[in-house]
Amino acid sequence: MERTHRPHQPHRPHRPHPGWGRQCLALLTIVIITVQAAHKSDAGSDISTTLLNHSSMLIQRLQELLQYGNSTDTTLRIRTTSSDEVKVIQAHQLLLNLQSDVFEGLLANKSVVTLQEPADCAILFEKFIRYFYCGEISIQLSQAIALHRLASKYHVPALQRGVTEYMKSHLASESSQGHVVSWYHYAVTMSDEILQESCLKFLAWNLSTVMSSSEWTTVSDNLMVSLVQRSDLVLQSELELFSAVEEWITKSNPNASIIERVLRSIRYPMILPNQLFQMQRQSGLLATYQSFIQDLLFQAFQFHSSSPLHFAKYFDVNCSMFIPRNYLSSSWGSQWIINNPARDDRSFSFQTALGPSNHDSSKKITWNALFSPRWLPISHRPIYSESVSSSSQSNRLEEGKPRLVVTSAMSGLDFAGVTFQKTVLVGVKRQLGKVFVKHVYSVHQSTDEVSDFLAHADLQKRTSEYLIDNSLHLHVIIKPIYHSLIKAK
Repeated sequence: MERTHRPHQPHRPHRPHPGWGRQCLALLTIVIITVQAAHKSDAGSDISTTLLNHSSMLIQRLQELLQYGNSTDTTLRIRTTSSDEVKVIQAHQLLLNLQSDVFEGLLANKSVVTLQEPADCAILFEKFIRYFYCGEISIQLSQAIALHRLASKYHVPALQRGVTEYMKSHLASESSQGHVVSWYHYAVTMSDEILQESCLKFLAWNLSTVMSSSEWTTVSDNLMVSLVQRSDLVLQSELELFSAVEEWITKSNPNASIIERVLRSIRYPMILPNQLFQMQRQSGLLATYQSFIQDLLFQAFQFHSSSPLHFAKYFDVNCSMFIPRNYLSSSWGSQWIINNPARDDRSFSFQTALGPSNHDSSKKITWNALFSPRWLPISHRPIYSESVSSSSQSNRLEEGKPRLVVTSAMSGLDFAGVTFQKTVLVGVKRQLGKVFVKHVYSVHQSTDEVSDFLAHADLQKRTSEYLIDNSLHLHVIIKPIYHSLIKAK
């Protein structure tokens, strides 16, 4: 038997007269037709014209229309998929048609429409319809996909864009089960390339956090292949990625072709020889699938046993296998937390290994980093004299932009067969003790200054999204990039 659920109607002592609903709808129709003409008329009026804005009162009246069902002419019956439950919503065709051309088609010559919705959408349908009356809606992380699906299905473009922006701006928000992986999968099904790329970038830049969460085992085959092929992954080490991939394969049980593609995307030359030996001895995954990557393991041992220049004579080093990712371990760079970054210039020094090859493990390079919160070109720097007011000097300083320069402390840095890419990670807003990467800047060895570094950041405000407890969290990474001086045989 079909069970019918009608929305709860709270008690109200002075309920509006039923005839008021018809008056409100008529008034709304007149407003829609005349508002453009009224604006045009006001544009040519004299300066004594005053705009009286009572739109909030109109919105309140429209919400009361929905709440009390005055003058309704449309009945929406929301049937939940795989259930006999039906929710009934009394609405007004004019308002539905104004927001959605889909409803306009569904309600043509009809006053009752039955709609089939999955459970997560059915629960939110009344909230969705309320948006048609007031133009606002509250969203929680767990509701984003359902609301986006409803806005897409019924062609409500403003709401669809709004939910997309909400999702893009809440990727770093904390949730009990995680949400970015599911949002990515949803974006793929909806062919929403902008949301898809935003989710993929967030997952890549915060992979260590994702790999340690319950979301990791929900990653699809295609998403896993996309992730392990990227060079901009931010993680502790390549060994950490292999361990996480082994867990994913064990629990997700993909087919052999996916396992081979994923395992062959691990960059084994970036793993030290002793760790490679331990992998082969301890990994149950390699005990079964080592034949998939035997050639890559052998090549990795060869890489570690000779100089990169000699290795490049026989092997192609211009491929992804020999490009480091953004590793957070101390061999590749250093964290730099700048307290009160708007105060003055700062500098610090750190060391990195010459390269990932075990042949160069004892060779270190020292780097110097300079941060300036309000750097100005010489032509724009203030002249401190009695003829220049202090307020003018202060304004000039406020015009400056943050600057970050990373240089080698070793003069004439020139190593045959290798150049260096400098990458700077900017962390934002700690969630339950975690810092998420918000921005990644990369420059080549020949460039000292990081271009457009925090160009739009306001470091003067303690509430700036770029600050955590009034500190700027950076991580500077130096990535050696190999190139062949002699063509490989």
